Amino acid sequence: MSAAERWKEIVAGPEEEIDLAEAALLIAAHEYPGLDVFAYLRRLQELGTELKRRLRPDISPTDTVIALNRYLFEELGFSGNTQDYYDPRNSFLNDVLDRRTGIPITLSTVYIAVGRRAGVSVHGVGLPGHFVVRVVTAGGDALVDPFNGGTVLTPQDCQDRLDRIYGGRLRMAADMLAPCPPRAVLARTLRNLKAIYLKADDHTRALRTAELLVLLNPGDMEEVRDRGLVLADLECYALAAADLEAYVQAAPHSPEAPPLRARIAELRHRAARLN
Repeated sequence: MSAAERWKEIVAGPEEEIDLAEAALLIAAHEYPGLDVFAYLRRLQELGTELKRRLRPDISPTDTVIALNRYLFEELGFSGNTQDYYDPRNSFLNDVLDRRTGIPITLSTVYIAVGRRAGVSVHGVGLPGHFVVRVVTAGGDALVDPFNGGTVLTPQDCQDRLDRIYGGRLRMAADMLAPCPPRAVLARTLRNLKAIYLKADDHTRALRTAELLVLLNPGDMEEVRDRGLVLADLECYALAAADLEAYVQAAPHSPEAPPLRARIAELRHRAARLN
């Protein structure tokens, strides 16, 4: 089965059956045709097995985090890529595993994958402007920042970060600390990647990520709209018009609707001239 076929199969299934690591590697396989997804899954399993060997059954939340951090960041050398944050390789899980550097969401994906394979309950937490994880044990839980070497965060730490990003205009809310399901993690990964490609005017790769996003969340008409805008940049006028029209029909009272209707008419005119 090809990466594209497997992606469609996974995202069409139930949320609880999505293996975050496998799905993240399938995103990478669209950039690296022939990528051996299962070889990387075996590597993650080996890391998880080694970590599990080090954990006691009655280990405390603090000691669980210490063990995870020591293994991933001190022994294996994973770290946040602060020098070249927007390198697309930071968004591909195979590259993160090979290079042992990445951005918050992919380092969190590694933390989740290795932790769960060791029997530890780890969940993603999608803070505005940052991504962290929550480690949950019978004795309590801890909020951990894999991008910064596994620093344990308090709610005030999170608020301080929001203040730096948003200038005090955004207050912490309980839902910001809720577990992030696999689809949401994958969508955020893909949106990061799409933004990088658009900034680099790489519309072909941006379209590929936009298409993966539409397959992941077919009911999200904003993703359909964004795919249409990328298609327009690639001069695929009829396809672009169809996507933008679908968005306008779904959100006729959106502030974007009037300018998009004008854009659709222009695209249809251009498509007709090509025929």
